[in-house]
Amino acid sequence: MTPFGEKVRALREARGILMKKMAADLGVSSAYLSALEHGHRGRPGPGLVRQISAYFELGWDDDEGLTRLAAISHPKVTVDTSGLTPKATELANTLAAKISGMDEDTLDRLLDDINGPDNKP
Repeated sequence: MTPFGEKVRALREARGILMKKMAADLGVSSAYLSALEHGHRGRPGPGLVRQISAYFELGWDDDEGLTRLAAISHPKVTVDTSGLTPKATELANTLAAKISGMDEDTLDRLLDDINGPDNKP
């Protein structure tokens, strides 16, 4: 699941909206919305993000937050280390190999180390 998918699911479930209804209201398939929530689809385009924000009647801050989550929610990331140091390549490869075995505390610590405690990229 991606950060965007997790947020959309939480918003939908908090309002008691079935996925099938939301998908129909947005003009997308239930399969697409499910794949988006579960992180099996790439990040949504800005038009769909705005449409979802309007659907949930999100305020400015929440809309901005949803847009930020969409930007960091591509489930299949490619890291180009060409032209960087060997250490950067090692880091990218080590992270790719080990991320699936990391617990939430480790992920939080790494994000804090990289982004600072507010976890904003």
